[in-house]
Amino acid sequence: MTQTLRLSNFMDEGNPFSDIEIDFSTLKNLSNGASSTAAMSNGGSAGEGSGKRIGTLIGLYVEQSGKIYGSYSNGNTSLLGQIAVARFANASGLESIGDNCYRATMNSGEFDGIGVEMDSDGSTIDSGTLEMSNVDLATEFTQMITTQRGYQANSRVISTSDGILEELVNLKR
Repeated sequence: MTQTLRLSNFMDEGNPFSDIEIDFSTLKNLSNGASSTAAMSNGGSAGEGSGKRIGTLIGLYVEQSGKIYGSYSNGNTSLLGQIAVARFANASGLESIGDNCYRATMNSGEFDGIGVEMDSDGSTIDSGTLEMSNVDLATEFTQMITTQRGYQANSRVISTSDGILEELVNLKR
């Protein structure tokens, strides 16, 4: 007698299950107090049917469409997420609020709160490349000048300390 577990009914894009057939004809129920013991094998000698070991995430890959895939140590690759993009009628009308953040204005149009796929209008992401910087140059220049003045002040303190120590050594002689 053979029974089939219909796992294909639960098939889904990420987990394609196949049906499992179980053969009960080899079970014996001989003077055992009306109980039977069943055993199973772990698959074929080449490892078919035994499943894969648990894997750890070893790498990430971003497709041009914005889909993020993870590579695992057991050989599996799995879709982890997707980058959604906010589209505005006039992206140049966004207001810069600092630190690379922008706010919608009447000129830019409203955002409906639902992102769209990266490639919905033919756009792509180039993974591993560097785009033009859009930092606030005035802020960065001010921070650079402040840092440089702090360095100059510290170097003067060191020069003064060095001069004092030199005078002390000369006094001892």
